Amino acid sequence: MKPLTESDIRRSIVNASKGEIQRMPLPGLHEVLWDEREYLGWRDHGAPLRGYLVHWVDDRPVGIVLRASGASMRPGISAMCSLCRTPQPSDQVALFSAARAGQSGRDGNTVGTYICADLACSLIIRIMPPASPMQPNPAEVVAKRAEGLLTRVQNFTADIMKTA
Repeated sequence: MKPLTESDIRRSIVNASKGEIQRMPLPGLHEVLWDEREYLGWRDHGAPLRGYLVHWVDDRPVGIVLRASGASMRPGISAMCSLCRTPQPSDQVALFSAARAGQSGRDGNTVGTYICADLACSLIIRIMPPASPMQPNPAEVVAKRAEGLLTRVQNFTADIMKTA
């Protein structure tokens, strides 16, 4: 992923008001390992149900504001993130919704999906599988996971940006 600046991030948000964008807290950008990310995702510590996701589409950053459901899944079951497709304990996956961009979102229309609760899919997909003669090269597995994650993130944000 190409690095993002604070102004890149604030200008990229497609589904929030100017006031919401101004008040949006940012993560420590100096700490981000950009080469190990398909998107930048973070939660708002001041508003625990709010999260943000920004990624590049061609030469333009696209960002969305997310809202986690207040309800949680039943403890003790497995759940799967729709973006990284990693099965995890149910408390580590949350249903996030995002208002659609434009008038549709202002009218209350949203899009939702299950995502890793900490929005750290880029880290999870980089956990190397054990090497085995019967398995593909671990680095190839991670590259394929990264490609799939980026495609699913782009599809999710494209759905949010649909006007009709």
